[in-house]
Amino acid sequence: MIKTENRAAAKAYHQERMQKRREEAHAIDVAADLEELRRLRHYLIFNAKVRIPYQDLIRAIDDYVEKLTGDRRTLHAPGHSIP
Repeated sequence: MIKTENRAAAKAYHQERMQKRREEAHAIDVAADLEELRRLRHYLIFNAKVRIPYQDLIRAIDDYVEKLTGDRRTLHAPGHSIP
């Protein structure tokens, strides 16, 4: 009986560890995505040489950030507000 209990406990511990690793990997991936989106958004607003209508692209970036984080203003400057 002890051997089966140990196996069950070891299996539960392993599953918990794997879940924690998956969550940490996902958090790292989201942070990397946010950084790339921040750079793209900044480029479109401040550095784009060709003035194309980029507002739709910025809205799409904000929509995607909202899906990732739940907050649409994550990439916005601290004093900025969305209309």
